[in-house]
Amino acid sequence: MKPDWRSHVPRLEELARTLGLDWSEVIFEAVPDSFMTEIAVYGLPVRMPHWSFGARYIYQLLQRHMGYSRLFEVVFPGNPGHAYLASSNGLADNVLVTAHVLGHADFSKNNMLFRRCQDQGSAHIIEHAASHARQIERDIEAHGFNAVEQVLDAALSLEQYVDLDQPLRRERYPEYLPPPPPPPDDAFRSRFATLDAGADAAAQSRKIRAPLPPHPERDLLWFIATYAPEMESWERDIFLAVRDESFYFYPVFATQIMNEGWASYWHARLLREADFIPQETYVDAIKCHSDVVRPVATGEQVALAINPYHLGFTLWEEIVKKSGIEAARQIMREDDDFSFLRNHLTREIAADMGLFRYQRQEHGPIKVLAANIDELHESLLLDKYNFGAPRVAVAEVRADGTLVLQHDSKLDGRGLDPERARKVLEYIKRLWRRPVLLKTIDTAAKDVEFSADSAAAA
Repeated sequence: MKPDWRSHVPRLEELARTLGLDWSEVIFEAVPDSFMTEIAVYGLPVRMPHWSFGARYIYQLLQRHMGYSRLFEVVFPGNPGHAYLASSNGLADNVLVTAHVLGHADFSKNNMLFRRCQDQGSAHIIEHAASHARQIERDIEAHGFNAVEQVLDAALSLEQYVDLDQPLRRERYPEYLPPPPPPPDDAFRSRFATLDAGADAAAQSRKIRAPLPPHPERDLLWFIATYAPEMESWERDIFLAVRDESFYFYPVFATQIMNEGWASYWHARLLREADFIPQETYVDAIKCHSDVVRPVATGEQVALAINPYHLGFTLWEEIVKKSGIEAARQIMREDDDFSFLRNHLTREIAADMGLFRYQRQEHGPIKVLAANIDELHESLLLDKYNFGAPRVAVAEVRADGTLVLQHDSKLDGRGLDPERARKVLEYIKRLWRRPVLLKTIDTAAKDVEFSADSAAAA
């Protein structure tokens, strides 16, 4: 890497501030490509050890060696934020990446979803995750590798099952139902109550145990850590550590199109206005920008496999052109990808971008198969619902301790993979230490029930 890319950082930061960007300090660091791959796979520079990350690492290496992906940078929002740049980047790459990172940092400091999750969790996620990793290393020394791995199997299989509508630090449910309200104070009831005041007082003082949970509970990590009858404290701590990190990652997942588009809009604008960048470096950086935000063709049946950089960049350019930068900043603060696409991806923009489905006639024009903008929104957002996981909640805990999970197949609009579902149930049962059931539907839309016991038998 050319050593002078860092000399452009202060001037890019100064220009960004004059254009209205506002961010917490970002620490830039150049690292070897192999470390970049590890960061991308683990999600953090230091994280709890688990075999699933190794599988992802092999996949990432294959993608890179086959030319399907290249990692220019990995950014971790926080105060301070951390940006890791590949040491193989050239000068132009790192000038663009620096400007891109400043856009990300502005977004993560000011977007309400990012702020809420960081306020509840940690703005120092790298240090926080490293602390989790050290604690798990101590658990391995105390309880053995296999015991810890089984807990991680269960916790990481449920890492998407958090409820962002609830606070990170939650109280247990009330153990008893609240007492019934006193009856209306009329003369007849007062006279009737005096006939057997003792029995009435006893009925009023009798406590009724509340159902568990009182309503379907989506936060499976919290519920199991809180209510598993024989879970040990170190096992609960691992579950809660995974949940803690999921709260951090959710905004990154839920705003990917907005966030990457915002960073791409700002790196393009900063490059245009940075008259201190040498012409040759600027031209090379713009070529890199074109590679980042270009649409990705996938054949004739579907016009594009959606590139979030391209989609987000296009929408932000349209918003700024139509409504101005202050209106764009308000949208950036308040929206996530759901509201962003529904409110700003219009039929006209989608048609211009070629996002609708097409079919080429053998001897004729290309025919539009579908041009329903609402259907397009839903197809783009389908994998974002519920953190990308099927909608499963705790339905009840029976008197014998059986944990009953319910898959909301009607709202989810998709089925479960039976083999994978049974495997996850097996993981959960090891920690719940009671029977575990999952109610769902089969391919014929008939009710079916999976159990951890059937998984173990298989």
